[in-house]
Amino acid sequence: MLGTLCTLITALTCVSAETLVTQKPPIVALRRGETATMDCNLGTVTLSPARWYKQVPGGDLQFVLVYYSGWYSVTYGSGFSSAKHTCYYLKDSEYNLIINNVEEGDSAVYYCSTWDGSVYQVVFGQGTKLTVTSSSLPPPVLTVFPPSSADLQSDKASMLCLSSQSVPFAVVSWLGDGCPVSSGISTSTAVRQQDQTFHISSYLSINPSQWIMGKVFTCKVSLGSQVSEKNVTVSDCR
Repeated sequence: MLGTLCTLITALTCVSAETLVTQKPPIVALRRGETATMDCNLGTVTLSPARWYKQVPGGDLQFVLVYYSGWYSVTYGSGFSSAKHTCYYLKDSEYNLIINNVEEGDSAVYYCSTWDGSVYQVVFGQGTKLTVTSSSLPPPVLTVFPPSSADLQSDKASMLCLSSQSVPFAVVSWLGDGCPVSSGISTSTAVRQQDQTFHISSYLSINPSQWIMGKVFTCKVSLGSQVSEKNVTVSDCR
């Protein structure tokens, strides 16, 4: 069962369903003892419950709870209870998951899912990443590497943004002259270092002419409320 659910999450982008399950925020960064709130919108689904799952990096998917607006109570998976987790119906197709008194062991990706009866498929949201620490999180430290001379002689060049941070989850994005870039981005999963920090690498492919003409590229990394940005342009390399 767990293997099947994991496969469903992996293939999420390939699922052709009438509904689109969305979750927000993408990342929640809290200190121990605080309360985590995650929202889930089931899209066009109105007659199926919201199911929540927990997955730690490299681990199996764990069933947390299931709840429907017409039910009197929440049903929990093994190891989960109302003392820690609960789910509320907000309006329309919106639900949320509340995790009380969070601790480091709650750090994981939490997925919301539902059954889309119109196409007979289980549909998952993109997940919310929860990071819990015992102190305030420092902002990510960014290093941006410009395109190489060899790259600039071809029809495609790339630059690298390396983010060093204290936790494995972060959202990486790129800007070009202040506008969001939506294509040509390849971002790795976090890799733990010997000093117990985590590194995320993100590559951006560009047209060499954009670089030569002085376009300003920005790597932006968001870690909860902590945001770091690093600009790079051809003038920085002269």
